[in-house]
Amino acid sequence: MSAKKLSTVTTDVIESYGNTAKNVIHAYRAGGERVAGLLEKGWDRALKESRSQLAEGVARNASAAQQVLNGYYTKGLTLTSDGAEQVVDQMVKLAGTGVQRVAANAHRFEEKTGVTTLNTLAQATLPSAVALSTLATKIEVKSATLASKIAGEKAIATMPKRKAPVARKAATPRKPRVAKAA
Repeated sequence: MSAKKLSTVTTDVIESYGNTAKNVIHAYRAGGERVAGLLEKGWDRALKESRSQLAEGVARNASAAQQVLNGYYTKGLTLTSDGAEQVVDQMVKLAGTGVQRVAANAHRFEEKTGVTTLNTLAQATLPSAVALSTLATKIEVKSATLASKIAGEKAIATMPKRKAPVARKAATPRKPRVAKAA
């Protein structure tokens, strides 16, 4: 049934958006880590320049306070980004399951009633869903490249592991059953 093909394309789009969201989360984490590193370097530089004017205990306390604050910041960054990834994983899982259930129910509905309107609608929608899937995949790859650049790594854009959906020709519609007159 076409709805299952449409559901596969829809599931791919959902997964691609999920991967894009994870790329944004990785960029957030990498950017936050870079900010923490810059703040630490700035703090160390300022402490080094003013160390001669500070008592030894004050300099040690300032250094220890900076390390504690940096630790809290880093832990908070890790907790929020890990939590966001878990939310994305759950949303992708739930959305994918929902799409598959809707497709299965649509198929059962058509079998029981003989009405093929959902099949026709799925066939009509499939080309635009394939186009959206292609666009979502491109966005996913670009977001991975951006996240790598933000992390300071050499940007390596890889294609998603799933196959790109292909639009199929529309199936010939079934002829409606007509009851014979007695």
